[in-house]
Amino acid sequence: MKVLLVDDSSTMRRIQKNVLAKLGHTDIVEAEDGVAAQVKLEHTEVDLILLDWNMPNMDGLTLLKSIRACEQKRGMPLGEGVKVIMTTALDDGENVFGAFKSGCEAYVVKPIDKNKLLEEVRNLALIE
Repeated sequence: MKVLLVDDSSTMRRIQKNVLAKLGHTDIVEAEDGVAAQVKLEHTEVDLILLDWNMPNMDGLTLLKSIRACEQKRGMPLGEGVKVIMTTALDDGENVFGAFKSGCEAYVVKPIDKNKLLEEVRNLALIE
């Protein structure tokens, strides 16, 4: 499984890489914001994206909506595209609802509980 980590914090990306390594996932691409992630997605197919919400240049929700719009334009049925886990400090109901409505499959609140992230990655790996 190829994974894209999108977070403006290199520390958060390192933590996420360590969690993924525990599951044997080492094929990882990194981006520091939504704009950089879009560029990477133009040249690389990924199976899973761990996506921060608050970032400079392009936030995670905007990127998520863009990804889902591109999938729809290609005729991909909803739910058949790349899996997305939002990783964010925004934990109020409105934000969680907005993220799921925009197309994420899971939502993990920062500071990241490594066990919760492991569980969500495992769950999505079973979907494939």
